[in-house]
Amino acid sequence: MKINATELQNSLQSGKNISLIDVRTPIEHEEMHIERSHLMPLDQLDPAAVKSASSSAEQCVLICRGGKRAEQAYQKLQAAGCSNLAILDGGVLAWEAKGLPLQRTERKVLPLMRQVQLTIGLLALTGSILAMTVHKNFALLPAFLGCGLTLAGSTGWCGLAILLSKMPWNKINGCCSNAKSCN
Repeated sequence: MKINATELQNSLQSGKNISLIDVRTPIEHEEMHIERSHLMPLDQLDPAAVKSASSSAEQCVLICRGGKRAEQAYQKLQAAGCSNLAILDGGVLAWEAKGLPLQRTERKVLPLMRQVQLTIGLLALTGSILAMTVHKNFALLPAFLGCGLTLAGSTGWCGLAILLSKMPWNKINGCCSNAKSCN
């Protein structure tokens, strides 16, 4: 089930008890998030914590940047027996596009997917140049990257994104691994 940004905002303003679960990374949540959303990154998503956070709520809305990770969270939580779930259609980007209020910070880090794109692009370019100028076996680097992109596109799992999310520039000081306490 999906809910659009305007419907969600109207429900929140009318006083409905809605639990907002943000499944993005801590740095993405810190940069901008919907007020009262609870950070529970997808890679740390615990169905028991979601049930606890939304036990008294009329509905639990899953939020990510554009909708893909929220859909993955939805499937995981439904399989674990969570009910009354919805996905914010279009994620935080749709919320922002409607001009709805967001909590923001001054800290700016490139979004994780742009970091992935830059890393893959630079490695593919480097591998191609080295294959043309140094040794033909450097062509294996862009081939390896292509395999990784194919895997990420077909499964929704991106090892490079997971690795980059653990880099120091993508960490928030004082944020522990227990996502419930990182609001």
